[in-house]
Amino acid sequence: MREFLRSVLTAPRVPAPPPRTRWDWALVAALAALSLLEGVLNDDMVWRQLAVALGVVMPFATLARRSHPLAMIALVFAVMGPINVTSVLLVDVPVGMANIALTVLILIYAAFRWGSGRGAITALVIVLATLAVIDALDPAVDLAQSVTGAFPWLIAAAVGTTMRARADARASAIDQARVREREQLARELHDSVAHHVSAIAIQAQAGLAVAASQPEAAADALQVIEAAASRTLTEMRMMVTALRADEAADSTPARCLADVARLADTTPGAQAVDVELTGDLDDLSPSIEASLYRIAQESITNARRHARHATRVSVRIRGDDDAVRLTVTDDGDPVTREFAPTGFGLVGMGERATLLGGDLRVGPGPDRGWVVDAVLPRGRSAP
Repeated sequence: MREFLRSVLTAPRVPAPPPRTRWDWALVAALAALSLLEGVLNDDMVWRQLAVALGVVMPFATLARRSHPLAMIALVFAVMGPINVTSVLLVDVPVGMANIALTVLILIYAAFRWGSGRGAITALVIVLATLAVIDALDPAVDLAQSVTGAFPWLIAAAVGTTMRARADARASAIDQARVREREQLARELHDSVAHHVSAIAIQAQAGLAVAASQPEAAADALQVIEAAASRTLTEMRMMVTALRADEAADSTPARCLADVARLADTTPGAQAVDVELTGDLDDLSPSIEASLYRIAQESITNARRHARHATRVSVRIRGDDDAVRLTVTDDGDPVTREFAPTGFGLVGMGERATLLGGDLRVGPGPDRGWVVDAVLPRGRSAP
């Protein structure tokens, strides 16, 4: 328990909380409208005009609930605390508004969801202490009612803590997925560099063997060495970017374009997968070929899992002088971004494309289905 409390108290603020959107303004409008409605319907409301005015103004504090939750709670209770204490002392009834209670619940949730641990605990203490003072002054409230009345605020804090823990767990899982993808790509790049260095060594040995008797053959060997060395430098730059972890290398062989072609599937009862390879696809580095396979494979898997009523998945790879483009489409039902597939597979695909200096775009198709479009630079050396 001590460790748990320490972890809560030392938790930092969420570094980049979501920005304010039109839905935040809609929430303010809804809470203000609730205040006006309660002012009309509640005949027992004390200090009606002041209560309604506060009910309209206080919800604006929710606009800064993600960036400054503690400050907003302190502001609300700096206003509402003295007013309610005065109301209880004068008329034995606090100035109670349902929408203000909802505003406080939202602010408590925000403090535990986006604020620092110390700030969240401080906010909860402010709320509970102020309400305890008001309840103690109110003759109509006994101890049991006061304790029961604290439950909603504690529930809001628990929900905020739970949602934050879930978000932290997902962020950690995404980071782990990126690390795994980087390590896998680094292993493939390592194998590619080893291949080029071996070729350089073989050609150098051949050049030395024929240098005296066949100068032209030695010159040809030097040209091969120069090309292989240039490709190796390109692969090394990619490998440094990938930041390989010090682990045992995976024994799984790197995939190639031939493996992409074998992804084609015409099994009856399943979504048909057709693969088309066009353009200049010669002399691609092993890391490019492996990444094309991984992205195509993940895209096909996603289409089969998520594309509703899809009958066909198309994989197109086209190479030109500077880059290779992979496009995967399906003919499923139209998809909006609100219902777009998400997961660590998409994170891995994007990480691969980025580490190779490329670009990955995913989104709804122009008419139907889903589109994955990856462009990877060839990384050829200048002639």
